Amino acid sequence: ALRQLDGLPLKDIVARGLTMGDEMHQRNVGCSSLFLRALAPALAKTIADKDELAKALAFMGGNDQFFLNIAMVLGKAIMDPVRDIEGCSVVTAMSRNGTDFGIRVSGTGDEWFTAPVEMPEGLYFPGFTADDANPDMGDSTIVETIGLGGFAMAAAPAVAGFVGAGAASEAALTTHAMSEITMTENPEWTIPSLDYQGVPTGIDIRRVVETGIVPTINTGIAHREPGVGQVGAGVVKAPMACFEQALRALARRLGVS
Repeated sequence: ALRQLDGLPLKDIVARGLTMGDEMHQRNVGCSSLFLRALAPALAKTIADKDELAKALAFMGGNDQFFLNIAMVLGKAIMDPVRDIEGCSVVTAMSRNGTDFGIRVSGTGDEWFTAPVEMPEGLYFPGFTADDANPDMGDSTIVETIGLGGFAMAAAPAVAGFVGAGAASEAALTTHAMSEITMTENPEWTIPSLDYQGVPTGIDIRRVVETGIVPTINTGIAHREPGVGQVGAGVVKAPMACFEQALRALARRLGVS
């Protein structure tokens, strides 16, 4: 179906999703719907078995977070070309595995800078508490790396309540804070409630260390036991130690003491 369509313009879908209340990490209702609407006609033409078609459409249509998987791939495709730029202090990847949090930086190649991951703070589904939670984990922080998720919180005030980040009015404060640690704004992805300000883009390790502000990440909270799945949603902070390590490594490469 995707080949028949010659691909789909994902950046355009994200741009529209931001105007529909999505931030692409913990809220993907708009983008998931837009993606399904664009793909469904081609699926109908390429899947002959009506039952299989119905299953595919039901799976995509029944999962409000379906687009998160696509946003993660989009994030990787955007940031990989930024790797290996000499002297560049932009973060190209962030990830966590339930034990450590790691970042990669353009000017330091494939080296990972890691520190113990933090526990998310948020709200839990009925029947679960913080005692059930695992420290933060997953690869979805690539979404924040491109200026979405916690960086675009102002576009999705409903998410602030869902992840326990406070009142809807506080969502804008998070986005403004992330502007302090990024290189620029993305003019293609704008936030209506901020007078169409572009999402903060290009995490700069120098600014993180200088300001003391670390990336805010919207995250799902996983159960500490395998197989249970998500038990809540919240926010988590990237560890400052990762950025301090990366800045020292970049300075060594540049001969700065």
